[in-house]
Amino acid sequence: FCCHQLAHLGAELTGEVAAVRHLDLDHLGADPDLNARNMGVSFLAQNAGKKSVTLDLKAAAGKDLLKRLARGADVLVENFRPGVMDRLGLGYPVLRAENPRLIYCAISGFGQDGPMRDLPAYDQIVQGVAGVMAITGAPDTAPYRVGYPVCDTIGGLTAAMAVAAALAGRDRAGGTLIDVSMLEATLATMGWVVSNWLIAGARPRPHGNENVTAAPSGTFDTADGPLNIAANKQEQWQALCRHLGRDDLLADPAYRTREDRKANRLALKVALEASLRSKGAREWAGELNALGVPAGPVLTLPDALAQSQIADRGMIATFEDVPGAGRDIRVARTGLKLDGRAPAVDTPPPRLGQHNVEIYGALGLTAGEIAALEKDGVV
Repeated sequence: FCCHQLAHLGAELTGEVAAVRHLDLDHLGADPDLNARNMGVSFLAQNAGKKSVTLDLKAAAGKDLLKRLARGADVLVENFRPGVMDRLGLGYPVLRAENPRLIYCAISGFGQDGPMRDLPAYDQIVQGVAGVMAITGAPDTAPYRVGYPVCDTIGGLTAAMAVAAALAGRDRAGGTLIDVSMLEATLATMGWVVSNWLIAGARPRPHGNENVTAAPSGTFDTADGPLNIAANKQEQWQALCRHLGRDDLLADPAYRTREDRKANRLALKVALEASLRSKGAREWAGELNALGVPAGPVLTLPDALAQSQIADRGMIATFEDVPGAGRDIRVARTGLKLDGRAPAVDTPPPRLGQHNVEIYGALGLTAGEIAALEKDGVV
């Protein structure tokens, strides 16, 4: 995911170098045909705009090739457990000797040092030890994992930000070793929750769909499904009640101030839902947003992707007749624009090893030498 973001920012990416044949993403996804082609959906989702080479880092010839690649590279990103690259003889000190300007980014579950550095980590493990699961769900249902690999994603975003910063400062500082801990990156994004505990001593608890900082602010039942409302400001609260015809709630001393409403949020939710059930979520959202009261329906992912906002901003890229996939592929772009334009990648996700001849040829290997390496299983 880190390199997926960098590709959208214009980086030329060469990826999928493996120590052993264990590339999970190329056969993970809900499409068995793509999995059989080593073009799994998880692989496709994150590899548009990249070039793919394969390389056995346990082979002596493979180690030599990686060193040669590093000599001409600006950045190397790896996601092994700490110590793996050093044991392969390819750690930062070795590669820095090959290229003093190399930015070496190591992403791991818990960082390159500390008592947890050697522990294996997948996203759900990090969600658990970061405290994310303990505050996700309702009081009677937590702990729950977040519905997508949020810690993997945060780790990748943090790494991409660090790489961009290192590149910007390289003329002054030279090469850099970047150490990204998924655990710490996740905790850093939980700033409000973390600070409430560290500073105020408030123990985080799961609150379901309620925003504990304000009320009414959460998810409410309507005639056809849930609706999110965030009437966090006094004027938004007043506009909501007046639009619902609930001046009685405005007159009730139990709901006079924000703190009053927070203290009585359950009763307030019941009272509001009695009125909200008269219409559907989308209708209410349109009316409330027009009044300056933030509101929105709770959509499924297919419905979310079908919104005109997504199409109008070019969020989805379509690649036609992708080699190796045997079909058109649609993938999400990154979530930003630069000078009014969405960063774009022009090439579809590659087949594993699709660019072996191009990349290794640029290093000076002949077609015969590359074929011999393929025969020996090095590439």
